[in-house]
Amino acid sequence: MKAWRSGDVRGIDGLELAGIEPPVPGPGELLVRVEAAAINFSDLLMIGDRYQVRPERPFTPGQEVAGIVAEAGPGTAIRPGERIASKLVFGGFAEMAVVRDDMAIRLPGAIGFADGAALPVVYTTAVVALTETASVGEGDTVLVFAATGGMGIAATQVAKALGATVVAVATGPEKEAVACEEGADAVVPSGAADFTERVMAATGGRGAGVVLDTVGGEATARALECLAWRGELLVAGFLSGEVPRIPGHRLLLKGAAAKGVYWDHGRDRALVERAVRRMLEMVESGAIRPRVDMRYRLADLPRALTALERRETVGKLVLAT
Repeated sequence: MKAWRSGDVRGIDGLELAGIEPPVPGPGELLVRVEAAAINFSDLLMIGDRYQVRPERPFTPGQEVAGIVAEAGPGTAIRPGERIASKLVFGGFAEMAVVRDDMAIRLPGAIGFADGAALPVVYTTAVVALTETASVGEGDTVLVFAATGGMGIAATQVAKALGATVVAVATGPEKEAVACEEGADAVVPSGAADFTERVMAATGGRGAGVVLDTVGGEATARALECLAWRGELLVAGFLSGEVPRIPGHRLLLKGAAAKGVYWDHGRDRALVERAVRRMLEMVESGAIRPRVDMRYRLADLPRALTALERRETVGKLVLAT
């Protein structure tokens, strides 16, 4: 089978499309014929050796797939022939991939593989962030940074489905328009000199009760300025490449909290199951509509990763295999 391999040379330039033997599923694992593979910013970090997971090289990157189960190992609930989407630690940018049975999500018939591949990471994370880490509901205001990326669009859609008002942060007129199309009630340019004033105006002077920060760096400093009294800063990533230092006095003076958004299928099994059920209900009701960029096929992975690295993308990048 064909699979992308990251070897001794780190980063995009070190990727090689190679022919390798298909993996074999073990107990509790599924062998999946990959129909679509989604790209995450963490893939860039992993191939560059800058991620917390550092596989032995060479390895096949890719942490999100959708496809058809070709073979099921012992002790699995999902059977061959079923359509699934799944998060995986790595191994997704290939024609076949092994996923854990407990990570796999059965896809309802109405969900295509491209949309399905967009669900396991960013949409699950958005639901966890807004319903488990925080508790967003009617009348709440959510400020979403990087609002036109995969995670930003997912968070905007989930927040709207929960009845919240969304203030989106976007870069440039085209992306500001996309944020509005995805349901944002107000959009603030990320580079605005009067950024905080604009957010305060959009929230009636109160600030945002929940801020979802996937950017880090300077964005986190701005997020703290925009928090409402007893607001919650949800830290969900560092797209800027800069891990912020959160000054405690900012939280103290607003009675606010900073919380990390992180989940694990083993440790947080019940939480993840709740989030996935809720996510699928939102998908089937039409509240969630993944915005998928399908310009690329499996052979185009380096080009797609470069576009993501340069912030040239909108929504979720998905490779058709």
